[in-house]
Amino acid sequence: MSDEAPWLVVGLGNPGKEYAGNRHNVGFMVADLLASRVGGKFGRAKRAQTEVAEGRLSFGGPKVIVLKPLTYMNLLGAPVVALAQFFKVPVANVIAVHDELDVPYGQVRAKRGGGEGGHNGLRSMSKSLASKEYARVRFGIGRPPGRQDPADYVLSDFSAAERKELDFLVDRAADVTEAIILEGVEWAQNKYHGV
Repeated sequence: MSDEAPWLVVGLGNPGKEYAGNRHNVGFMVADLLASRVGGKFGRAKRAQTEVAEGRLSFGGPKVIVLKPLTYMNLLGAPVVALAQFFKVPVANVIAVHDELDVPYGQVRAKRGGGEGGHNGLRSMSKSLASKEYARVRFGIGRPPGRQDPADYVLSDFSAAERKELDFLVDRAADVTEAIILEGVEWAQNKYHGV
């Protein structure tokens, strides 16, 4: 991992107002907050179907490119690879921020590599990057209640009760992302997994 290499943070979500409040779009929510933290404003990328914001976490800190793909989940790998190549970002410096069914709501987890757990966005990224060794910030949404189809559950909005904590949790996910960039995945796990 080069200190000189920039970081690419990919907020996973679906474009369009109808998806904005969905559990599946929490990656976009975190990306919006991170863009403001690095002092960037989203603009349309010329080279890929995506919105991109650039900045730095601190004066002299690493360059951070925040990405919101404008393709649907199952196609987001192509714009991710296009921008990773353009900005010369190694796979080790790519972070996917996404919803996670296997983590209870209220928890945010960091990890590097591993499977996709049926997540079409992660599957598309892994295939396009030809690697699973990118970092992930897993925003817990928990399992659907009763017999609700997981696909319907992730494409539904957060409940009123969940929305009470949502801003705090989006903030926590942005903190975890920053910790990975500044200190590494293991450090972020040690700091945030116990809370």
